[in-house]
Amino acid sequence: MRKITLAIAVCYLLFGISGSLFGVGEKTFSIGGSAAWRLVENRSGIIEMNAVRPHPVLGLASGRNASPQELGATASDLVLSFDEGRPDLFADRTGHYRVIGTAGLAAADLRWARAGNGAAFFSAAAAPIGAGAVGVLTSAGTGSVGGPSGPLVLAPRDGEALFAQGRHIRDFSMEFWLYPLNMENGEQILSWISYRPATGATGRDYIFQRIQCAAFKNRLQWNFQDFFSAPGGEKNMSLTLNGSSPVVPKTWSHHLIRFDSDTGLLEYLVNGKTETIAYASSSGREGGEVYTPIIGEGGNFVLGSRFSGLMDEFKIQGRNEPGEPGIQKYAPKGGRMETRPIDLGEGSNDVLKLEAFGGRITLTGALVGGAVRNEYAGQGDFRFSDNAAIQFFIRAANNPYTWTDADWRPVMPGTDLPNSLKGRYVQIAADFYPSGDGETSPYLEEVRILYRPDEPPLPPARIMAIAGDGAVELSWGNSPSADTAGYQVYYGLAREEYLGDNAILGVSPIDAGKRTSLRIDGLENGTVYYFAIAAYTRSPTDLNVGEFSREVSARPLRMAE
Repeated sequence: MRKITLAIAVCYLLFGISGSLFGVGEKTFSIGGSAAWRLVENRSGIIEMNAVRPHPVLGLASGRNASPQELGATASDLVLSFDEGRPDLFADRTGHYRVIGTAGLAAADLRWARAGNGAAFFSAAAAPIGAGAVGVLTSAGTGSVGGPSGPLVLAPRDGEALFAQGRHIRDFSMEFWLYPLNMENGEQILSWISYRPATGATGRDYIFQRIQCAAFKNRLQWNFQDFFSAPGGEKNMSLTLNGSSPVVPKTWSHHLIRFDSDTGLLEYLVNGKTETIAYASSSGREGGEVYTPIIGEGGNFVLGSRFSGLMDEFKIQGRNEPGEPGIQKYAPKGGRMETRPIDLGEGSNDVLKLEAFGGRITLTGALVGGAVRNEYAGQGDFRFSDNAAIQFFIRAANNPYTWTDADWRPVMPGTDLPNSLKGRYVQIAADFYPSGDGETSPYLEEVRILYRPDEPPLPPARIMAIAGDGAVELSWGNSPSADTAGYQVYYGLAREEYLGDNAILGVSPIDAGKRTSLRIDGLENGTVYYFAIAAYTRSPTDLNVGEFSREVSARPLRMAE
């Protein structure tokens, strides 16, 4: 039993239990902090962040990390999150496009990203990015961050890509986040060029199609040259859309262009608000014959060929979502984490209190002027003035596999829990909610569970052994613990090794119930046997057995008649 107790103690140390006493017999179990977050089993919308506190913290994940199945369900054609950490690892999450980077392209980490864990950094010319960016940009090729860099090329892999040769496109949308350093006239954010034979033409008559997004008078201008075609393909249409709101340098802004094939509406939105519209129709307005794109040959997207700044979350979809797009950094529904069942030790322990430590953080995504605003709140209830919050839940059970009778209970950190919360195993859950404007995330550095362990009863102080013929008579006094439910009798052939198996009453240990004496028959005469007694209490699923009593021994012998 002492060996078992030592093993449990070692497990406590491995999983972050503290020996601090908060009252007589009270202990604490820590999750997070120096014990890290390895006990967190399920995370949804939650990431682990470094460089916020001395230990890793849990906070909301910005952006949407959809699975391949979800990407297919949302008609996503191309998704570039730039979260891979290195430019040579940038990849389209849908698999429809091949991503080709060039030397000089750099990757910024999550402190400078608008969403997710990273962003792409383009430098069309030597552009000062501020001392705060040193060491957080990872370059490809030569590793030159301040020098000229090439573009990022996106080439269709096969006919599944929306912009593959020969595709007749209906609805589509294209969006990205942009952080320009200068926003000078002529900076080219995006371009796409293809060609296709003119309808009915012979020889070398081609139509050159072009999409271009470039800076013009501190705004973005979109040009769609011969991109839209009449139903028969014999007529083509060009459209230009000019943004009305200035794009402010060194500030993130969201840009979305979308097309509705039912009405021919081409709409440009900045930060979720409509900037300008045009109609790809014979009448130039709603109600005429609608022109739609027919994709020609050789069409590749080129990002940032003449642009200095950051880009994040570049996406193309084969649909047109009506209404204002969600552009908050953190999803309003927030995220959730759940721990695995945590073993507090044998017995049905009293769970007394939950304590939580952390704060809230704003990742501004600014290369210049700082990227992190951190407000450490220490221990608190995690209700912040901007409506950022964490809601905690707890449940307890005596079996880690069946929680049917253990509902999640909401709990306020720092307040006493009801006396009815008992169990050997506990689970903690937490729902994270962003600020009302979606720009601030609460974070969690450590959670502590305060509990009173269900200590096993003390062994009896007196024990006697009297040898007989093939038997030993044992007797002992009562355990001093008032909640003792019975006694286990251990026997064996070596000191402190109670592995006996030849007694008529069964193998070691023998349950004596509440009796304080027991005759053990079936023993071998002439052999020395060693005995110890342990008291126990009962939990709903098991016995909580205490330490051994002092050891006694006896040698059964056949007596003279």
